[in-house]
Amino acid sequence: MAEPTDQRKPFSMIRSFHLADLFTLANAFCGTGALFAVMSYLQLLDVRHLLYATGLIPIALVFDVLDGRIARWRRKNSAMGRELDSLADIISFGVAPASIAYGAGMQGFWDRLVLLYFVGCGVSRLARYNITAETLADDTGTGKVKYFEGTPIPSSLLLVGLLAFAAWQGRIGDQLYFGMVHVGPWQLHPLVMLFFISGSFMISTIRIPKI
Repeated sequence: MAEPTDQRKPFSMIRSFHLADLFTLANAFCGTGALFAVMSYLQLLDVRHLLYATGLIPIALVFDVLDGRIARWRRKNSAMGRELDSLADIISFGVAPASIAYGAGMQGFWDRLVLLYFVGCGVSRLARYNITAETLADDTGTGKVKYFEGTPIPSSLLLVGLLAFAAWQGRIGDQLYFGMVHVGPWQLHPLVMLFFISGSFMISTIRIPKI
């Protein structure tokens, strides 16, 4: 008797992953590891954990670059790979940097709103790219997107680098650069406005050439 066509074999989705998808997952694992490291810092107050968190983000970027190169080399581009890449990027370059900023001391009410805005911009920027990538690629006739609209979300690595330097100098918590101000009854650390600027550039229509 024939096996029903809708029956799925165990691990069939995992077996359908391409080599590039495994690098994308490694990107997501680095971002998740950074989240765990921030949690450890908040629990133990050992700055090494915050430095571990910041160190995992550039490693995530390496995997993010490699997955695209491997996909093009093997000619294994797929809609699933693109979606997987976006999900990994929002963890490693959106949620993780925001969490690192929170761990570094940006914990006021206004800080949290700005960090939420930053993550929301990252999600929106990736969603826009996913729905326009095929159209932009078709326009070029080469199958490759020549430019980004808005700054790519991995640009948050610059903010992570700044926070890593601040942590190394001991300029976190009450010693955070530019201090803290009250806006109404709530706290705002001016440094968090760099996340506001970064998020705003992500959702802008500025064209950034894709290398």
